[in-house]
Amino acid sequence: MNIYWESFKTFFKIGIFTLGGGYAMIPLIEEEVVNKKQWVSKDEMLDLIAIAQSCPGVFAINIATFIGYKLHKTRGAIATTVGTALPSFLIILAIAMFFSQFKDNPYVAAMFRGIRPAVVALIAVPTFRLGQRAKLNWYTIWIPIVCALAIWALGVSPIYIIIIAALAGYLYGMYIKPTES
Repeated sequence: MNIYWESFKTFFKIGIFTLGGGYAMIPLIEEEVVNKKQWVSKDEMLDLIAIAQSCPGVFAINIATFIGYKLHKTRGAIATTVGTALPSFLIILAIAMFFSQFKDNPYVAAMFRGIRPAVVALIAVPTFRLGQRAKLNWYTIWIPIVCALAIWALGVSPIYIIIIAALAGYLYGMYIKPTES
């Protein structure tokens, strides 16, 4: 089968079944791309997630583009990106066309209330898995907790958190890590 068509189909399927945004896609992408198709390793997936989070733009599009590019350069990136974006586009188009007819329907409202807890779980699970793969332990768990609290409770811009984390990682890698060996 054409590899571009295969990667398009894979990411189209992921795009169809993802509610809750790009972070909710992580378990589906991991299952398809890492476990089933073995297009990338678990470590590569972790690196691609970090890069996709760091780049401007939509996380789901970024991760799909990076995986597609890794697999098949520019054509692969186009196939996976279109495969990821097309389902959302079609769903939003359909909702826009018919929303006025269903916006006050109690069954539709109940369905969306039921989806919310599942979306939270879909985002929480990959967060915990990423923490495990990032080798968080009792000595380092304070870092994401302090960052999250700084953003949530103190209103610190995530941009400052990223800049501080990059500087701290650089300093750690340059001056502390070499002396630990």
